[in-house]
Amino acid sequence: MLVNLVKAIILGIVEGITEFLPVSSTGHLVLTERFIRFEGPLAETFAIFVQLGAILAVVWLYRQPLIQLVKDLPTQTRAQRLTLNLIIAFLPAALIGVLIHKQIKAYLFNSPIIACALILGGLLMVWIERRRVPTTPPDTHQLQEINPKQAAAIGVAQIFSLIPGVSRSAATILGGMLSGLDRPVATEFSFWLAIPTLVLATLFDLLTSLDLLQGGDLLILLVGALVSFFVALVVIRALLRYVQTNTFVPFAYYRMALGLIVLAVTFF
Repeated sequence: MLVNLVKAIILGIVEGITEFLPVSSTGHLVLTERFIRFEGPLAETFAIFVQLGAILAVVWLYRQPLIQLVKDLPTQTRAQRLTLNLIIAFLPAALIGVLIHKQIKAYLFNSPIIACALILGGLLMVWIERRRVPTTPPDTHQLQEINPKQAAAIGVAQIFSLIPGVSRSAATILGGMLSGLDRPVATEFSFWLAIPTLVLATLFDLLTSLDLLQGGDLLILLVGALVSFFVALVVIRALLRYVQTNTFVPFAYYRMALGLIVLAVTFF
């Protein structure tokens, strides 16, 4: 029990740090689980619970805007526009994910796929950041200025995050930047989109994994979720400050370095 609690804390920290950074939380969880030998049915359900902790962190931080959005939805055009954009951006990955969920779990959750996704995502991140300076300045600087076409582009980009190692945050932020959003707005919209996407994805995973849950594992699951929640609170605030004046290039280099290390360990 003590060993698994320590592993739960480690994995909760990993999830809290990586869920909203553009580095792939799924990839990091899979790699960390294998490194610390956290295996079996508990590992499958644990990933769901630590993700739930991270989701609750973003819900907590956005609780006032969420409450205001619900209040304004019947009468305010801005609230209706944001809600419509979130629905448009949410649907593509949700539909594809439901259709090929089993195939993704069976064929893509392995170290070489994760490593290649990390490297390719890092290269794309560098290209997008270099491309935007100074030749193509963004034209959307407010969350309320996002249009349905941009939301659809972000939704299509989010489909690629179904591949472990790509990163949902990276896919949606880069998709937003490519469609004309500036970096802070793309990041903020990614956080908003995380709420319906991760909540429903977690519920879907939980419903399909109910038979794996055991009463004796409850403490380990709760510890992992709580650690993930508090670490994610810190990371979200830090990332929102970071993107105001910094690029994602350091994350790109980190992704590429980690991907190369994973490939080297896997094959040599």
